[in-house]
Amino acid sequence: MKVLVTGATGFLGQALARRLRSQQAEVTGLGRNPAILAQLEAEGMRAIRADLADGKAVLAACRGQEIVFHVGALAAPWGKRQDFYNSNVLGTQNVIAGCEAHGIRRLVHISTPSIYFGLDSLENVREDAPLPIRPVNEYARTKLLAEDAVDKAFGRGLPVITIRPRAIFGPGDTTILPRLIARLRVGRLPIIGDGRNVIDLTYVENVVDALLLCAAAPAATLGKKYNITNGEPTALWPLIEKLCVALGYEYPRRHVAYRMADRAAALLEVVYRLLPGQPEPPLTRYSVALLAQNTTLDISAARQELGYAPRVSVEEGFRRFVEWWQREQ
Repeated sequence: MKVLVTGATGFLGQALARRLRSQQAEVTGLGRNPAILAQLEAEGMRAIRADLADGKAVLAACRGQEIVFHVGALAAPWGKRQDFYNSNVLGTQNVIAGCEAHGIRRLVHISTPSIYFGLDSLENVREDAPLPIRPVNEYARTKLLAEDAVDKAFGRGLPVITIRPRAIFGPGDTTILPRLIARLRVGRLPIIGDGRNVIDLTYVENVVDALLLCAAAPAATLGKKYNITNGEPTALWPLIEKLCVALGYEYPRRHVAYRMADRAAALLEVVYRLLPGQPEPPLTRYSVALLAQNTTLDISAARQELGYAPRVSVEEGFRRFVEWWQREQ
């Protein structure tokens, strides 16, 4: 099987590419990090250094492929609007064009459940839940536009399935737990809200399982979107306390009311947008909401229609992450 993985130098992309290679697939990885591309080449994969916004490069990468996994995206709580558009919208349009031009057998598209969330608690969200009138940030806005492009392509006959994985973590994670660790290390993570909020997490290899299921799923699943999580809602702050114990950091004792933190983050966003380069503020309204509100998904559709069954628990995934982090540090 010949497969293309976009975003192959990212956290999820690397995990997917390596799993596919272990199953004897002919893997082409497209990404921007030359060091990681060299590693993938050393492991027997074809590597292409290119930006998703480069339509000619993406078109060429799709030539001769059977399945395309579109993992690549700019995933961040903050950044410039044009950068998000180029990576997430234009990049997806280029992947679609490549798939259509070369008769790809199936496109598996990775979206995000960030499109569901505003700043309020949401629990057991289904794929057909009403969306906020205004997306919570540029990442959510552009990923929603990307889904619209995918829907239109499906209407033209492109065989595509979309998944929306929530808060991917595990060895190699550069975003979810490392961001928390960075704040814990310097003692700048207060408990926001009442400390009882529940979230969903997804271990990275479980997401890879879901992607492989999508590649082989029956035709009835084409055009659909599927929530992907570990299926075990987890209390956030006890997990952070567990992280502190494992890594030797002091657990936060200071409490900040959610509304106060939200107002402070809103002010910081205004100020940091005026600074040269628009650097990321220490708090955004979205990050504050994630630390204080419930955010859980319903994954029954993925279980029933894809046969998805998370194999690695949050507890086991957390243990593997801590072991990896301690080795790397």
